[in-house]
Amino acid sequence: MRRLRTHPRLREMVRETRLSPSDFILPLFIRHGENQRLPISSMPGHSQLTVDLLAEEVKEIASLGIPAVILFGIPAEKDAVGSDACDDQGIVAEAVRAIKASGTDLLVITDVCFCEFTDHGHCGIINDRHGTLDVDNDATLEILATQAVTHARAGADMVAPSGMMDGMVGAIRGGLDAAGFTNLPILSYAVKYSSAFYGPFRDAAESAPQFGDRRTYQMDPANAGEALREAALDVAEGADLLMVKPALAYLDIIHRVKQAHPGVPLAAYNVSGEYAMVKAAAEAGWIDEQGVALESLLAIKRAGADMILTYFAKDACRWLG
Repeated sequence: MRRLRTHPRLREMVRETRLSPSDFILPLFIRHGENQRLPISSMPGHSQLTVDLLAEEVKEIASLGIPAVILFGIPAEKDAVGSDACDDQGIVAEAVRAIKASGTDLLVITDVCFCEFTDHGHCGIINDRHGTLDVDNDATLEILATQAVTHARAGADMVAPSGMMDGMVGAIRGGLDAAGFTNLPILSYAVKYSSAFYGPFRDAAESAPQFGDRRTYQMDPANAGEALREAALDVAEGADLLMVKPALAYLDIIHRVKQAHPGVPLAAYNVSGEYAMVKAAAEAGWIDEQGVALESLLAIKRAGADMILTYFAKDACRWLG
């Protein structure tokens, strides 16, 4: 085997898995206000941006060869039902229009969920069941469909429901079709675990739950077979693409979902905690940031991901040359 490793050109020629800028989707955090770029302390290199700064930002992103962004909105005001998420003048709708007016040809994906928009920080409408507060799955489906249609009207190219509500893909597909958006694809967070790796994201999106946790609707990290059931249900409901989140601790799940659905494009989310750990260790001088980040992204792709949502997207494009 060593004969295939002796020359650098030959190593490149026989390489099985490759990374390129076209593999990446960059998450962006958008807030109300003007001329504000607020650094996210737990995610070095990333900031909350106001809408007026988006045009400049997305032109840089496009220049690096990154094909797509996914938007997370932080509204000026939150309420119990996340009203801003369904408002045609809401933060995400404004951001979509700004990107579309920027002159770039980026694919604009919107996160469809309510945790950033509700004052309680959960992913839908809350009810009280025998003294226990929890998300009302079925009541939330209707507003998820409304949110997706709102994003579509603003010009979104794809919607990505992330709340892990049972039936969310079917409800959103029905809402989009009824509103005339039959060609708008759905990237479903089909396999989203109740993970400890989301901490920095909750800082960035200001979406930490104000009570309890999300274990009743996000998946148990111990379960693998459940992931295959979740993915199959979403495909049956009309998902055009699937996602596994997080990525690095769930490479086996990425592989199993891809094996089960080889014809369905698969995304993996290299989440905030995975990003922050590499950044912190590199800052301490314990690891080589570039080497570890690229090796991690390569592992995600090797496991079966066709595309990777990652906070390393801009850096990775520069490193790849």
